[in-house]
Amino acid sequence: MGHHLDTKNSIVPLIDRLNKYPVGLPDNETLRQILALLFTEEEAFIASRFPLEEATIKELVRATGWEKEQLEARLDKMADKGLVMDVTYGDKTFYLLMPGLIGFFELTFMKQRQDLPVAELAQLMHDYLLGDPEQEMGREFFSSKTPLTRSLVYEQHIPVSSNVATYESAREIIKNADYGAIGICYCRHKKEHLYQTCDKNAPTEEICISLGTAAKFMVRRGFAEERSREELIGVLTKARDLNLTHITDNIRYKPSFICNCCSCCCELLGGVNQGFPMGIGKTNFSLHIDTGSCIGCGLCKKSCNVIALELIDIPNVDKKKRMTVNSDNCLGCGACISSCPTSSLSLVPVQRPEPPEKKRDLFKEILKEKKRLSPFVISGVKKKIRRTLGMG
Repeated sequence: MGHHLDTKNSIVPLIDRLNKYPVGLPDNETLRQILALLFTEEEAFIASRFPLEEATIKELVRATGWEKEQLEARLDKMADKGLVMDVTYGDKTFYLLMPGLIGFFELTFMKQRQDLPVAELAQLMHDYLLGDPEQEMGREFFSSKTPLTRSLVYEQHIPVSSNVATYESAREIIKNADYGAIGICYCRHKKEHLYQTCDKNAPTEEICISLGTAAKFMVRRGFAEERSREELIGVLTKARDLNLTHITDNIRYKPSFICNCCSCCCELLGGVNQGFPMGIGKTNFSLHIDTGSCIGCGLCKKSCNVIALELIDIPNVDKKKRMTVNSDNCLGCGACISSCPTSSLSLVPVQRPEPPEKKRDLFKEILKEKKRLSPFVISGVKKKIRRTLGMG
């Protein structure tokens, strides 16, 4: 592999290109080491020449100056590595450069592989995402007003009087998808390479759900396995038995994934816990505690996947405590409710901003908030492929 950390011929232009996405990758030495392990010198060059929209092989030949057959062979290898997504529409194949997050960082650990130094990458990614005292990556991922992701509510805990939109229900999202697959949890798999385990004993395999066009790509390239709707709904049940939090795209139309996340492994939830409480979109519910029946046992706090619950002393009552809710941190997912032995927890409706309709709308909103918005070109067949990708 071509690991040229000091050259500006590939890595720096690649970083510049990746930073045109809604969530970029702040440049530092650790990032350059990660990219040099994931991309060969030639792959980094090809990736740096990708347009913002998906491209045909003819367009990429023009952008790179490579011969068609040579470029197709290299793009095929990059798709196997999860660096690009390839999608066939009609008689044409379109290629899309994957962002770093959510993108090739996750795909690196979503299959068992021998082609990469995964233990080294696990440590580097951990250091890059969580080891920065300046929290540059945290600000890049979590600081925009519009979050990239959002949580989903446990439907069994929704008040009878509440009406739930289809986009709020993990079950309905799966039912409405035309294709689904199951795969390895990136976060837990990466932690295994750091010799750490999940505190909730959540599984690493067959727990993260991908949907639609993204799922078809992931199955074809060995990152996931196709499953029926019924099997995917069964995964939701298993996740709820473990008090995991469902997280998906912050859009109403065709979300591409549902991850089932725990506080100890998930870097999205970790961002909330490290000072970015608005970094994940919340459900249209919040937690309510019946202080009359709460016995302050703390079991709900152990089940909560963000730092949203705290035991406090009851004034004028010796050795008595009760639980309180930090509403800024509470995702309104309901993962904690079943752990309460006195049925003191319930969800109450709250008014939240409606998520963007499609992924394209989400990306535009985040780019606008970060003052990075560039014109998106949509015409002819590219408009059709964007519909296929859930972006237009």
